[in-house]
Amino acid sequence: MRARDLAAEYETVGVDTDATEAARLMAEHRLPALLVLDDDGAPTAILPASQMIKAVVPAYVMEDPTLAAVVDERHADRLCQALKGRTVRDCLSTSVPEPPVASPDDTALEVAALMAQVRSPLVAVVDRDEAGVRLLGVITASHLLERLLRAAS
Repeated sequence: MRARDLAAEYETVGVDTDATEAARLMAEHRLPALLVLDDDGAPTAILPASQMIKAVVPAYVMEDPTLAAVVDERHADRLCQALKGRTVRDCLSTSVPEPPVASPDDTALEVAALMAQVRSPLVAVVDRDEAGVRLLGVITASHLLERLLRAAS
C-alpha cells in the first residue's frame, strides 16, 4: 500500500477561517483534527480538537482547574461564544509544529512511522512538482489501522 492509495478526502480550513466554523466542522464530522492550509493550498498546521476545546476554556480555569467547579451550567453551556470573532490562526498553539507530510510513493510503514514519531492523528499526502504543492488527501490513524488490519487477515 502506498500513501496515494491510502489518502482520502478530508476537511481542511485556512488559517483565516472563522474559528466557530472550524469547530462546527470538527463536531459535525467528528474529526480528531483539521488540516490547516496556507494561501497556496499547502499544509501548514494541524489543529487538534483538543486545542479547539482549549480555546473555549477560560484562562482562569486553565490556570486553576478547580475553578471549573464553580462555573454554573448556564455559563458553561456558552463556552463556545469565546470563539466569536476569532480565526483558526488564533486557536493554533504558539509553537505549532510543521504538519506531517507524506509523499505519494511512501509505503504504509513509512506513513505509520511518521505518524507515530510526531504523534499526529493525521498525515497529509502531498504531491510536489514544478507547479507547486497539490494536496492528494489525508491519512488518518484510524483509517491506516483499518487498512493494516485488513491486510493482516
